[in-house]
Amino acid sequence: MHLTMIGAGYVGLVSGACLADFGHDVICVDNNPDRIALLNQGKSPIYEPGLDALLESNRKAGRLRFTSDLAAAVAEADAVFLAVGTPSRRGDGHADLSFVRQAVREVAAAMKGFTVIVTKSTVPVGTGDEVEAIVRSVRPEADFAVVSNPEFLREGSAIEDFKRPNRIVIGSEDERASEVMGGIYRPLSLNQLPILYTGRRTAELIKYASNAFLAAKITFINEMADLCEAAGADIQDLARGIGLDQRIGSKFLHPGPGYGGSCFPKDTLALIRTAEEFGVASSVVTTVADSNARRKRTMARRVINALGGSAMGKHVAVLGLTFKPNTDDMRESPALDIIDGLQAAGATVAAFDPVGMDAARPLLDDVRFATDAYDCAAGADALLIVTEWDAFRALNLDRLRNALRQPLVVDFRNVYSPAEMVEHGFAYHSVGRPAALPAPRLASVATA
Repeated sequence: MHLTMIGAGYVGLVSGACLADFGHDVICVDNNPDRIALLNQGKSPIYEPGLDALLESNRKAGRLRFTSDLAAAVAEADAVFLAVGTPSRRGDGHADLSFVRQAVREVAAAMKGFTVIVTKSTVPVGTGDEVEAIVRSVRPEADFAVVSNPEFLREGSAIEDFKRPNRIVIGSEDERASEVMGGIYRPLSLNQLPILYTGRRTAELIKYASNAFLAAKITFINEMADLCEAAGADIQDLARGIGLDQRIGSKFLHPGPGYGGSCFPKDTLALIRTAEEFGVASSVVTTVADSNARRKRTMARRVINALGGSAMGKHVAVLGLTFKPNTDDMRESPALDIIDGLQAAGATVAAFDPVGMDAARPLLDDVRFATDAYDCAAGADALLIVTEWDAFRALNLDRLRNALRQPLVVDFRNVYSPAEMVEHGFAYHSVGRPAALPAPRLASVATA
C-alpha cells in the first residue's frame, strides 16, 4: 500500500520505518527542512535503538522516502497517518490540537480518491469527529474515512513494540476503512496478535486509559516504597509478592523518583481535563498526577537528608539524566527536578548520561557535564543514580569509592544491593529499603 506519515518525529519515524519494513511504500512528511535533509542523508534526528539501521535499509530499498511536500505525498496515499505533536496546552493542561487541525486542512486539500485518515497521535475523545468535520468543511465532496489507531510504543523498545505488539486498536465507523487498516497490518497476522476493532471514540479513550493505568501502578508502588521505608520492610520483596498475582502482574512495579517522559504526564493531565469536560469524576487519575508531581519535587530533599541535612557547599554527582534508559528524551525527567532542588539548596552538580547529554545541556544551568561515570564522581560528596542505564549496573565500585570525596550513594533505581554497597565501604540509600551504612571502624588500642 501507499502510506503517508505526517510528522517525522518519534512516533512518525518509528511507525513509518516499521511499515516500510513490512513492505509498504511509505513517505514521511515533515515541515522542518533540516530534519528532512538529515533523514535523506541516512541519519535519524532522534535516538532509538535500531532505528538508524531500519531507516537506512528501507530508504536504500526505495520503500521509505522523506519530503516536505505534503500535497504530493498525500495525493498518492491510500492512507494518511497523522503523527504530529499534541503537547499539553499551556494554562489548562488540555491536549493542544493545533498541529492536528493544520495537518488535516492540508491533507483534505491534497487527497485524491478514497483516502483513510488515521490519527496516530494521542488525541482526546471526539477528535476523530472534529477531523471529519474539518475535512468536510474543506472538501465537501471528498471520499474519505477517519480512523483512530493509537500507538503503544515504549521509548527504548519502540521497534520491538511496533513489530511484535500485544494488540492493535483500530477505531472505525467505516467498513472500507477497516478493510484498509486490516491490509496495512496484515504482515503481523503471522504472530496471531489480537486486532481490536472498536468505535472511534472508544479507541481514542483506550490510549489515555492505558497510560493512566500504568501511571497509577507506578505511583502506587512509589507510595508503597515510602511505607516500606517507614515500616522497615523491603519494597522489592513486596513488589515481587504482589506481582506474582496474575491479576496484578509484575510490570511497572519498580519504585523510583517518579514517572516522566512524553506520555504519562501529558496523557494523565489530558484525561483529567477530558473527564472534567464530560462532567465525570476522575479522582484516581487526579491523585496519581498530583502524587507524582509531589514526589519528583521531594527527591532532592532525600539527598539533602543523606548529606546530613544540608547541601550548602556540597558537590553532587548525578548519573542518568533522561527520564528512562535507551532514549535521549528529557521531557519531564525527574533528574531536572532533582538537580534544580539541589542547586537551590546550595549544591554544585556534575552529571553524566550515556545518550542524553546534548538534549540536557539547554535545560540545565551551571552543571558540569562529565565524560563518564568516574569523571562525574570525582570529588563528589554524594553520587546519585537517577536513570538505570545498563552502563551504571556494573560500575567498578572500588574505583567509584576512590573517586568520591565521601562514599555516599543515593540510588533512586535500586540498581545495587545494600549488602554489596556496604561491603565496598559505601553509605547507601535506596528507595523503599532501609539505609545501609558501613560498620564503624573501631579505634585501635595501644597495648603496654
